[in-house]
Amino acid sequence: MTPIDVYLASAPEQARQRLLQIRQVVLAEVPDGVETLSYAIPTVDLAGQHLVHFAGFAHHVGFYPTPSGMAAFDGELAAYKQGKGSVQFPHDQPLPLELVRQMVRARVAEVQALAASKRAKRAANGGSQT
Repeated sequence: MTPIDVYLASAPEQARQRLLQIRQVVLAEVPDGVETLSYAIPTVDLAGQHLVHFAGFAHHVGFYPTPSGMAAFDGELAAYKQGKGSVQFPHDQPLPLELVRQMVRARVAEVQALAASKRAKRAANGGSQT
């Protein structure tokens, strides 16, 4: 069992099912993503960067696409409780998996652009790590 599998096995039943759905969407969008735990919650990394985190609680699941990963979705997220870089999806409401998919895609584009920018800077500096 992976650390994420252990986390999911210990999550409340209602949260577990929703977390499994989020995990499935994230991995479908990021098949080369690396699953890990960060901040003691499931995390998917891409190109050495945290892409998204997700966590289960008694009354909601938390999804953490970073503040920049939420910026383009203000309207769609208005109905949900939010924090800086996080959103809560209550168990008594349908899980907006298409919205999760769109936020993951936005984060993938952001991380890929950052990685490309870093590669370009290294190339411009003759391949040094400055």
